[in-house]
Amino acid sequence: DLESHLQKCQQLSVTVLTDHQHLKNTELKTILNSTAPQQYRIRAKLRTYKPQKLYQSIKLHCSKCNSLQEVPDGDDFDCILRGSAVTAPNPELQNTSWYDSVMWTTQDQKQRKIAIHFVKHDEMLQQPEDTLLMIEGGTLKEVWKLTKRFKCVIPVRSNKDDLELLDLSAPFLLQGSIKYYGCKQCSTPKPIKSLSSIAAEQRPSWEPAEIAQVLGIELLQYVFIMKFTLVDGTGALNAYLFDY
Repeated sequence: DLESHLQKCQQLSVTVLTDHQHLKNTELKTILNSTAPQQYRIRAKLRTYKPQKLYQSIKLHCSKCNSLQEVPDGDDFDCILRGSAVTAPNPELQNTSWYDSVMWTTQDQKQRKIAIHFVKHDEMLQQPEDTLLMIEGGTLKEVWKLTKRFKCVIPVRSNKDDLELLDLSAPFLLQGSIKYYGCKQCSTPKPIKSLSSIAAEQRPSWEPAEIAQVLGIELLQYVFIMKFTLVDGTGALNAYLFDY
């Protein structure tokens, strides 16, 4: 894997890049004193790389404001879900023209009220693998159970007039094992009823980018970032890897 390969590279006295054979080797000192952009071929040793753990290389990037942020962990999401579950689902926001609702009370001591809203297409429910649903009052475990069976899951809560998204620290959409996040700075969340425009399409695909757009969310993209420090005896050069 990449991590063991990087460690092996560190152990070698010299790492040689075999591409761009038409370019002569240039000392790092010369590159550091040059203005960008230029093309060079170097012969150097990998001194360090960061982060040390590969999972720490995954970040969330906003292409609009160019910000980078850490991927929230599951505990943060669970806390947000539990916090939103304190407010019981509003019965007046169930079974509308564009979604059917199912509500029940859990059998545990807390007796949480959970509501699941299944979005309809042509006044009918789609097959589970094509269905978008919204859940109120669910825990992280319950949300993940739904993602295994249905195409899209959106965690929501009730207000007086409409369903709304949770805090954008939480994913606004889950598809399979992937959590989709929105940029807090660039997003202007719209009412959930905005989704009805996609449900009215001839063949709703429920693509994350389209869902984000109608909900006023600036979609964050997962990026892979690493920093390498290269040395050749004349200087040290930091090289950055950034890829979607």
